[in-house]
Amino acid sequence: MDSSILMWIIFYDYIAANGREANARLSAVINNQKMMLMSRRFFTLVFLVLLTQAAAFPGTYLSAEAGNSTDKYIVIMHPTVANIGTWQYLTSEGILPVCPETPVLGVYSGQGNYDYSLTEGYIREKGFEHVRLMEIEAPLDLHFLFAENVNSGVFRKIFNMARGIVFFGGPDIPPAVYGHEMSLLTVVTDPHRHYLELSFLFHLTGGYQDVDFVPFLEDDPGMPVLGICLGMQTMNVAAGGTMIQDIPFEIYGRTSVEQVLAMDGDLQHRNYWSAYRTDPDVAARTFHRISIEPDSHMETLAGGSDSTPFILSSHHQALDLIGKGYRVTAWCMDNKVVEAIEHSRYPNVIGIQFHPEVTSLYDRESRITFRPGEEAEHSFLDLYPGDLGEDFHRNFWKYFGSLLDR
Repeated sequence: MDSSILMWIIFYDYIAANGREANARLSAVINNQKMMLMSRRFFTLVFLVLLTQAAAFPGTYLSAEAGNSTDKYIVIMHPTVANIGTWQYLTSEGILPVCPETPVLGVYSGQGNYDYSLTEGYIREKGFEHVRLMEIEAPLDLHFLFAENVNSGVFRKIFNMARGIVFFGGPDIPPAVYGHEMSLLTVVTDPHRHYLELSFLFHLTGGYQDVDFVPFLEDDPGMPVLGICLGMQTMNVAAGGTMIQDIPFEIYGRTSVEQVLAMDGDLQHRNYWSAYRTDPDVAARTFHRISIEPDSHMETLAGGSDSTPFILSSHHQALDLIGKGYRVTAWCMDNKVVEAIEHSRYPNVIGIQFHPEVTSLYDRESRITFRPGEEAEHSFLDLYPGDLGEDFHRNFWKYFGSLLDR
């Protein structure tokens, strides 16, 4: 074969081979581009689906910077699953005459010990589109709770969005915030929750700590604010009051469970049979009567100051020095433990030491075990029907609902 022809054949084969390699490389590039395009389309589709779901179910969280919202919320401090569930039970059962879909804003400290993601999941699971959460991230310094501080602006925004505010129960307040040493009987488990709620309440009502501070409630003196158990104690301390750190020891000089159990039932403020831990069914709560002061919210609820309704009690601490602006409106039967307070300047600021929110109070099937080994035979409604206690509790929520409806 002619050498020139052979040369052209070799050159052609070389070009063809390189062309196939180039085409393969080009195909690979094209395929990669297609895959990238498909990935972009996929993630865009996922994003649009999530966005659609978010539109259908508004974000559970409300930014602390949101404060210009025209919506009015019932603000619930410390929005645990139990507290949100309790609120929904009271409203859905008509015990609290407020529409169950009334907007609710749960506010909590980002440094608190409770896992509020549980609440977020609960809200989504139940489809509570009217419930939002707000985390306050900035930590508060113990020494600047009762003054303008890093969260004052957020507190003002929450106040502006509030239709009413509820402070639920909980553990002991750190005694350092009211200037006392800590008793061996005091147990502090969630200090940052306390710091947040104490500071917010000081901003609402003011206190002896700074008599020149202008409280937010000057702008809306009739706003309903409710403190239950710890909530009432927080109201008092926020206004410059102090606490008795253990009722049996400091008031009655009792140093053992047996000594407390030997006392009159009206003087026992929790069920000390539960301290033995031998029967998990024994309730930590107890029931005792209270006495009512005249010319008060409590007198209105009880139908007169001579009424002594039974209430549900579960606490071991009590108010001592009463904070600025508050007056006592109910006592335990020997007038040594404060059971209710209200504010003299802001009339719808009410604190109660007892627990009308416990859902079992309104359920005849919820029977209570008081002592180890006993059968649970009776409910609250069985033991204290009508004017013995039931009416007082139902009247309480009707009254509070009327305040929210102002």
